[in-house]
Amino acid sequence: MIERRKTRLVKVGDVKIGGNAPISIQSMTKTDTRDVAGTIRQIKRLERAGCDIVRVAVPDMEAARAIEAIKKKINIPLVADIHFQHSLALEAIKSGADKIRLNPGNIRRKEDIADVIRLAKKKKIPIRIGVNSGSVPNVIARREAPKQSQNRDCFASLAMTRAALAYIKLFEDLDFRDIIISLKASDVVTTIDAYREMSGKCDYPFHLGVTAAGPLDKGIIKSSIGIGTLLSEGIGDTIRVSLTGSPEDEVASGKEILRALGLKKGGIDIISCPTCGRCEVDLIKIVDILTKRLLTIECEASRRGHRLLAQPLKVAIMGCVVNGPGEAEEADIGIAAGKKCGLLFKKGKPERKVSEKDFVTVLLREITRLKD
Repeated sequence: MIERRKTRLVKVGDVKIGGNAPISIQSMTKTDTRDVAGTIRQIKRLERAGCDIVRVAVPDMEAARAIEAIKKKINIPLVADIHFQHSLALEAIKSGADKIRLNPGNIRRKEDIADVIRLAKKKKIPIRIGVNSGSVPNVIARREAPKQSQNRDCFASLAMTRAALAYIKLFEDLDFRDIIISLKASDVVTTIDAYREMSGKCDYPFHLGVTAAGPLDKGIIKSSIGIGTLLSEGIGDTIRVSLTGSPEDEVASGKEILRALGLKKGGIDIISCPTCGRCEVDLIKIVDILTKRLLTIECEASRRGHRLLAQPLKVAIMGCVVNGPGEAEEADIGIAAGKKCGLLFKKGKPERKVSEKDFVTVLLREITRLKD
């Protein structure tokens, strides 16, 4: 088991972060927050996908005030993402936001920060100190970076940690400690270095993510390496996979990262071979159909407030006789394919032959039986 970094506990609505609470999954709406109906629809889809906390952009007062109407129609905590104007944070708090994110790179006046902290304390909501490498003032990097080093990534990670520590001091001076920290860069190594550096300097919970990770394929790889590396070291309490794509994909990716590390229970782990010239069934198509069908079923279960499976289930779909029987035997349910057919295994024991055209139907039926 992964031994997690010890942190204080912070509550966002009814979701606990840090203090050994389960690692939560976050996403951010891609809608215009002022479009209340559209934003609510997207958040509802995120709820069905298994999102624990959602964030919305607050570019102006209209967006800040829209939070009140949005909150009335959703079931997960809502975070207001604030930049440039502290007055937007004040309005968002008054409108019922469950948490505020402030960026040390563009909200820097002590008086403004103090105003937000005082109101957050009064409303008993936490604040995320959300540092991004792209918005950390260059002057901090020049002042704090080691003179002998010419490594720009070192400059960036050090600048982020210094910016966060300076902000934390302002909060602590006002006796405010309901804080969550994020230190995000688009560069994976910079992100990892920043969180590692900060992990020994405070006991606040961390929100992990690789910012601007890119489109689905590249973004999942970068996020999995960055977030996964830190989680494997026990660093991290809530995560957001930042993708140029649908927020539902962010949630699905976050779930898989947690499952791969054994940090999220339940769900289905599909084991399937990459295929080669020995494969005599259309395995790629079969796995694609099965994955989509299972996602639909899982989302429907989540919509009803249930998990598809309380315990993890390993399903193996293997394309040939080299590794197929062994992988299928080790899975809860498995099919080792031959020529246009396959042998069904359950709990390590061979059951019967299955035609290629029935692979998906049979596997879904067996999964449903275990669920029930």
